[in-house]
Amino acid sequence: MRISNWVAAVGLFTIAVASASAQVRDYQDSYTSSEAGKLMAPAKALDVMLSQLETQVLGVAKAMPAEKYGFVPTAETFATGSPARYGTVLSFAGELTHIAGANYNFYSKLTGVAPPAAAKQVRELKTKDEILAALNQSFAYAHAQIKTLTPENAFIGIQGADGFHTPATVAAFAVAHGYDHYGQLVEYLRMNGVVPPGSK
Repeated sequence: MRISNWVAAVGLFTIAVASASAQVRDYQDSYTSSEAGKLMAPAKALDVMLSQLETQVLGVAKAMPAEKYGFVPTAETFATGSPARYGTVLSFAGELTHIAGANYNFYSKLTGVAPPAAAKQVRELKTKDEILAALNQSFAYAHAQIKTLTPENAFIGIQGADGFHTPATVAAFAVAHGYDHYGQLVEYLRMNGVVPPGSK
């Protein structure tokens, strides 16, 4: 049962990153041929997922000029007659602070360790420097929670989120959620004439 659950978690991640699979990545892959055919520790496998997302998100966050952090798409950005509504669309800064806040929310469920007090203010941040610092802190927190996962506890039932109720599936879903917003951030860059780092 544990193996089948693990396959399901990996499947979630595969769907989430399909659109990013051809992009250039600068994270370090520590996998070696000696690991082939052996069980991989859940913490290691899930941490790779998170590291990939972290690289992509920080890349787009750094690429957008500071004066564009308040950018919000409007109806004029798209084709005339589009049925989309824009009243609640997040700004570029809002997308990033949403990811940071979600990191704290999702990964705190793995261990029950409360996020730092600063996490409560993260969605109020506006400047590029503040948001980059908050993103880095939220990813560091997420990595620390993932490191607690073991083959024994990765699929223990927990009070999770969004229908996912084991530490491994919550951690995988958190990455999928992050890539959803990463895709939106890429479009925001292009709308402002900035080539996303992954497309260079």
